[in-house]
Amino acid sequence: MTRPIVGIIGNSALLDGAYPAHTGGTMNSEAVAQVSGCLPLIVPSDPSMVALPDLLEACDGFLLTGGRPNVHPEEYGEPETAAHGAFDRARDALTLPLVRACVERGQPVFGVCRGFQEVAVAMGSSLHPEIREIPGRLNHRMPPDGTLEEKFALRHSVTFSDGGPFHRALGAREVMTNTLHGQGIKSAGARVVIDGHAPDGTPEAIYVQGAPGFTLSVQWHPEYRAATDPVSRPLFERFGDAVRDWAAGRRAGGLRAAG
Repeated sequence: MTRPIVGIIGNSALLDGAYPAHTGGTMNSEAVAQVSGCLPLIVPSDPSMVALPDLLEACDGFLLTGGRPNVHPEEYGEPETAAHGAFDRARDALTLPLVRACVERGQPVFGVCRGFQEVAVAMGSSLHPEIREIPGRLNHRMPPDGTLEEKFALRHSVTFSDGGPFHRALGAREVMTNTLHGQGIKSAGARVVIDGHAPDGTPEAIYVQGAPGFTLSVQWHPEYRAATDPVSRPLFERFGDAVRDWAAGRRAGGLRAAG
């Protein structure tokens, strides 16, 4: 049997500073292929090339990856400022409707870092442009120097609600994670449940209340060493299980229709 397909939302980039490209980090594809057990497919993050109905039919689930550009504040009703940094309006235009469609259909979606913020904004949340400037908050940004191992090192704990989906998935109420983000949730949408916090109160784990499918999303980067990290592996395994369940239901529905 063929593996179900996970669409990995890519990022716009310039190769060698000049050649436009849609890219995806190797560790995202490795996590989907080796831990979730699915077929990774990098999706160009531009609705002028990718129609939402086609994308929903082509893929069984979606991984919304991290990325340097931020969700534009107009998407949550606030004006743009210099503190908001760079944007990718094409990715906004694709991912926000995609999240809402997946929530409605029950199609699995896993948000990571920027993807976490996309899920939050799509479901009515707003974001702080720079959480390290808020009194009492930690600097969650990636260290500017050092090796890849140093940049993705475990830097703070995350505490989950007792008996919540993250507690059940990971078997622990407190875990250690990396942290490589500048923005964070300011106010949560009506259906966005904040299920995990950093020690400074920054939301780090969410899900969508009442969604019929997988919507767990995290502010850190579980794709790093996903096969061996005790926090990352269960998340990608749960995601893979959800994608397989969706694919099996789609196949069963097709067989019933054909019969």
